[in-house]
Amino acid sequence: MKMRKILIAACVLCAMCAVFAVAGDIVDRPEELKFEDLTFEVPSADDLRFELSNGMPVYLSEDHQLPLVNIAVNFRGGRYLVPADKAGLAEMVSEGWRSGGAGDLSAQELDEKLDFLAANVSARISDVRGSASLNVMSKDLNEAMGLFMDLLIRPAFQDDRFAKAKDDLLQAMKRRNDDTRGIENREWDRLIYGDDYWMNQLATKATLDTVTRDDARQFISRLIRSDNMVLAVSGDISRDDAKALLDATIGTLPKLDAALPAIPQPTQVPEPGVYVVNKPDVNQGRVRMGHLGYRLGTPNQFPLTIGNDILGGGGFTARMMKRIRSDEGLAYGAYSVMSFPVTMPGTFGPLYQSKSSTCAFAAEIAMELIDQMQTEPVTDEELMTSKNSMVETFPRRFESAARVVRIFAQDEILGRSHDYWTNYRDTVRKVTAEDIQKAFAEDVRPDDMIMLVVGNIEEIMAGHPDHDARLTDFGPIHEVPLRDPLTLEPLTE
Repeated sequence: MKMRKILIAACVLCAMCAVFAVAGDIVDRPEELKFEDLTFEVPSADDLRFELSNGMPVYLSEDHQLPLVNIAVNFRGGRYLVPADKAGLAEMVSEGWRSGGAGDLSAQELDEKLDFLAANVSARISDVRGSASLNVMSKDLNEAMGLFMDLLIRPAFQDDRFAKAKDDLLQAMKRRNDDTRGIENREWDRLIYGDDYWMNQLATKATLDTVTRDDARQFISRLIRSDNMVLAVSGDISRDDAKALLDATIGTLPKLDAALPAIPQPTQVPEPGVYVVNKPDVNQGRVRMGHLGYRLGTPNQFPLTIGNDILGGGGFTARMMKRIRSDEGLAYGAYSVMSFPVTMPGTFGPLYQSKSSTCAFAAEIAMELIDQMQTEPVTDEELMTSKNSMVETFPRRFESAARVVRIFAQDEILGRSHDYWTNYRDTVRKVTAEDIQKAFAEDVRPDDMIMLVVGNIEEIMAGHPDHDARLTDFGPIHEVPLRDPLTLEPLTE
């Protein structure tokens, strides 16, 4: 056996040498190796797109390496459509849609049939859109498609599974105040977007109790309509076969009864200041600072994106991580977030978790770093590192046929131009240090920032004896009460 391994290794070595001999001389050192430049072109969305007989758009990418087919149904509409008195409905749909049976099949029978076919089916509702997907071997596609259609148009939400999904959500709600991260996320959205904004109409026990199986079925029925969907198909299927199958199944769905309401936009203007939530049983504070941000297509989007990567979005190479974590040892991680959603404004701002006594000192450093972004150009090394990272990792977005068609389908659902991807790398390459400084000076507004602090407020307010920074340096203090996890009403001390 040992001799056999030696012979195999020798053969492999000879083969490698032969390859190098054909390719040219063997170099003396690894750094002398030369490789051809890798090129990547964004696939043409138009080449992948076709329409069913009823006009429903489909993006198809054939991939016959494996005998698998993926079908993803993307549709408009989500949690923003749920009435306040039914808060929790979207979560119940996501939790119980796949698991509750469909058509004439009980939940157990549907599970067994999908397991027998080795088919993977999922369905969910998010804030402004939803999706359902099927992954199955191509030889079983027709049979699995029948089950998938039942799930789309005749979901059962079986009583026991529905009750189990509701109890799971209720148990998760009871833990809302266990983790300071959850408190931070909840109160941040309230401060930025306003208590009455649809995003902050969260489920309570009372609203969850009112959600019924009929509510869930009607919600799905309202959205699974032919003119409200874009399909993404990939795998071992031809365009002709896909069109024939989809025309006979999903293509037969009715149209919307009425156009979906527009997604409401936030109108609140947050009042700058420091907002504190007291949770005395923790020894670290969570701090988040910032203001309402931007939507996709804002003029300074790419300079802001690259600048934010340099400030705090780029992990260990970013300024916040270097200063707050590496130099001062104040946090395990310190970041800045800047998002550019298509449908509504995102947010911008630093966030971190630090010992109670150093929360204010870390905030002082974060504000200094923002000021530097506005008053000084970033270095050539920082600019090159960030731009190269964005350009060189870009092809990963399209690394499989499924991801390609999913991106293009989401573009059409959200109203994002496919040219965004075609021009992405060239737009990144054109950004200069001066562009970043100008964008931060124009669009980042330190005076409008709010600060949210969750933790032991008495200790956080006391600060650190070796540093002068205090929370009061950042504006007036506003107390935000901890909320009852089941009612979301303020808790009394």
